[in-house]
Amino acid sequence: MRGSPLFLCLLSMSCWVNLLPTAGDKILHFGACRVSMSMTEIRAGFTAIKANIQSRDPIRTLSILSHPQSLHKVKSSDRCCITRHLLTFYVDKVFKHCRTEDSFVNRKISSIANSFLSARRKLGQCREQNNCVCGEESTEKFKQILANYEGLNVTSAAMKSLGELDILLDWMEKSR
Repeated sequence: MRGSPLFLCLLSMSCWVNLLPTAGDKILHFGACRVSMSMTEIRAGFTAIKANIQSRDPIRTLSILSHPQSLHKVKSSDRCCITRHLLTFYVDKVFKHCRTEDSFVNRKISSIANSFLSARRKLGQCREQNNCVCGEESTEKFKQILANYEGLNVTSAAMKSLGELDILLDWMEKSR
């Protein structure tokens, strides 16, 4: 019986610690939703492969994510919705088609994809609880991103989108 209170205390502490963001995690605000992401880890992984990925981009005059300002003009109330669309876009379309002959690059892509998948799951749960709805403006912005992507062949579009990941990460971190 003497061990029970101590065990309960330790169990409570471990549960509480697991709810806190880990070192390097950042709490990002997307409208009514807040999501913890390891932006340091994602950026380090992307930085390690950025030159390799961007060197595979044959069309440097076109952008998938358009200009960074196009995302920055999204209303605060629409950030939850468009972020979920963008995370889904990267998980389902981009990462799936970014395979190289370099196992190091593939591991980094996989790691970033797993981080996006986790964030998408968390954002989806929050969206359901807060009943987030996309506004017409953010829906149009996302349709333009899809049109830019679908205007290229799948592999080129995926590599170009991955090469522009820093635009998306910068936008996500500007959570107000």
